[in-house]
Amino acid sequence: MKHIVISFISPDKPGLVDTLSNIINQHKGNWQASSLHHMSGFFTGVLEVAVAKDHCQPLITELEAIKNLSTVIKVAEQEVKSQNPSIVLELTANDRVGIVQEISSVIHHQGGNLLKLVSKQESAAHSGAELFKAKVTISVDEKHIDDLIHGIENLADDLIVDIAR
Repeated sequence: MKHIVISFISPDKPGLVDTLSNIINQHKGNWQASSLHHMSGFFTGVLEVAVAKDHCQPLITELEAIKNLSTVIKVAEQEVKSQNPSIVLELTANDRVGIVQEISSVIHHQGGNLLKLVSKQESAAHSGAELFKAKVTISVDEKHIDDLIHGIENLADDLIVDIAR
């Protein structure tokens, strides 16, 4: 069994997920995980598909032939599991340029590995100010968790860090 990771972007149009899932199904692929989003008029995403070795290349060829769909497709021999435990943090702060870089830098310098980042901007309920909200999953050695959280909290006075479970 092969695992393929597919990253794609296309002008948004109805039926794109149906097209992708039909092709995957025709090649007996199993849709494992995905993150799909509408962004600024585009539909974009990343997904993982498990497929038998003999169906792998025909599936890739057919996915690459979809009109107006830009793809990057990589084949993994086996899934790599993180060796450190992971922690999930929910972050909220006033939005500003560079906030993701600041957060990712602290994670990196505290020995963490960013496994997942889901972020959005939204207006604060009372003030209307733009807020940055993110949910991050980080693989980190247990002895560095407190330092990691402290480092993120110290980036700004307005940054709130909640540990999610």
